Amino acid sequence: MKETDAHSKSPAGDLIRKNLKKHFNMRSLRGAVLQERNTLTLFILMAVAVGMYGCNNTEGAPAGAGMAMPPPSLPVLSINNTPSTTYQEFTASLEGTQNVDIHPQVEGYLDKIYVEEGAYVTKGQPLFAINSRPFDEQLNNAQANLLAAKANMANAQINVSKLEPLVKNNVVSDVQLKTAQASYDAAKASVAQAEAVVNNARINLGYALLKAPVSGYIGRIPFKTGSLVGKSETTPLTVISDIKEIYAYFSMSESDFLHFTNQSAGKTINDKIHGLPPVELQLADKSIYAAKGRIELMNGQFDKTMGTISFRAIFPNAEGLLRTGSTGRVRIPTVSSALLPVPQTATFELQDKVYVYAVGDSNKVASKPLHIVGKTSSYYLVDKGVRAGDKIVFAGMDRLQDGAVISPQLLSADSVLKVMPL
Repeated sequence: MKETDAHSKSPAGDLIRKNLKKHFNMRSLRGAVLQERNTLTLFILMAVAVGMYGCNNTEGAPAGAGMAMPPPSLPVLSINNTPSTTYQEFTASLEGTQNVDIHPQVEGYLDKIYVEEGAYVTKGQPLFAINSRPFDEQLNNAQANLLAAKANMANAQINVSKLEPLVKNNVVSDVQLKTAQASYDAAKASVAQAEAVVNNARINLGYALLKAPVSGYIGRIPFKTGSLVGKSETTPLTVISDIKEIYAYFSMSESDFLHFTNQSAGKTINDKIHGLPPVELQLADKSIYAAKGRIELMNGQFDKTMGTISFRAIFPNAEGLLRTGSTGRVRIPTVSSALLPVPQTATFELQDKVYVYAVGDSNKVASKPLHIVGKTSSYYLVDKGVRAGDKIVFAGMDRLQDGAVISPQLLSADSVLKVMPL
């Protein structure tokens, strides 16, 4: 037991524990249970390396004091090409497929509000009622005028009927008949005009009850019962959002757009858009929305003031989790097998650059800067700096320097991938 304790307190063990502690304090994995299981697995891998280091020290340590310490035993990992997915992310604003402003068509006092903010309504459902008494009286007046017009038309018809036989028998001149006929035509036109006024009064009365033009969710209702509303009011009574599907609007800079056109397959822009894989939506809490969406279309030209071009993606929203006005990030995936995944735990930063310690001939380490083109939750995706087959120090880099000699303990790439999925 004493020998085992001594091994666990070796410099390499301290270095590995320090690196792991720093890493797992800074990063969170996908859940508490998964974090404990992965941490335990990774500690087991590290413990194997530390144990081997202890054995090496015990077997190779000279009997006399003051002799040089053997090279530290550190875990190393061989870097290989692995198919990986990178994402281009763009800030997006979310809107329902239909957002309908509800404006009154007539002026009056708001008598009733039938719905609550945030409620779901169906097409044709009553929303608001404006005091209808003035419109009832307008309709009554219009109907009375229509009756008077019809009476005048009937009287004009009698005069025409009375003069027709007299003109036929040459008792009176036909001028009188033509005058009577003209009076009848004028009365008939007055009836048509009165009917139009009645119809218009009915329409205005109908406008006093506002109904939902589409199904969707009610937005904010800024007016209260008793408020005076009308056509001149610019603020809508409310907004109805149909969010069975949701639009995510985002913009690309000119450089991002050129990268998109160069990397996407297809001859035309429409071909390139339709050939894109399904996209993800990252929500405000950094979680990924369960359903994937697709990019539908793009704007026809760049915004001169912003230097960007707009795109629209559509996502299913059967559960109503997404709402108009929310924000998120559209993530467009790109799958590549030419990039090298490097664990972020195996890197260190110096002057805004990311480095790894590569193990070379005679087990000497040398720092190499990485050219990072993407990253996942646990890996940097690299195209320059290291090559496939290179071995890098996985942990314990804090006390290393260029030219240091180590005793490499090779880790299984599969074991690391199980603990830290790509």
